[in-house]
Amino acid sequence: MFGGVYGTVLASALMAALHQEGEDFTPFYDASWVLVTAATAGLAHGYSHHMASHRAKSAGHRWQVLGRALWNEWPLIAATLPTVLLLTAAGLGGWDAYDVTAGGLGLNTALLFGWGSLTALRVGHRLGRALLIGLADAAIGLAIIVANALIK
Repeated sequence: MFGGVYGTVLASALMAALHQEGEDFTPFYDASWVLVTAATAGLAHGYSHHMASHRAKSAGHRWQVLGRALWNEWPLIAATLPTVLLLTAAGLGGWDAYDVTAGGLGLNTALLFGWGSLTALRVGHRLGRALLIGLADAAIGLAIIVANALIK
């Protein structure tokens, strides 16, 4: 779930930052950067985990452990796909930049709520507590929305 939350927050922050008022809306370019940044973050995160737990063993074993560490980062990249798909659809449909950004940030905030709530239920919290945990996760998305409004 860590990768899901991290990827969703990363996609939201990128979506908010990539489009500036008065500039042309470039949804395909933005979608590309969301994917490239997510892949780079996944590689860096997986590699840093590998190096932090590095043990003196055979070269073949180190490559195997590195491969596993990198593979474990797929949720981070997958969590950015709703944003990438939204931006791609916006490019194909010629949608308005403001609506796409607002919709994307709202979608990602709802996804953060879902990640938090479902994870809390999965580990045994009751429904009421799980919903509160989901709201706490959604607060991260709301913080990005507020920051986007204040900065722009």
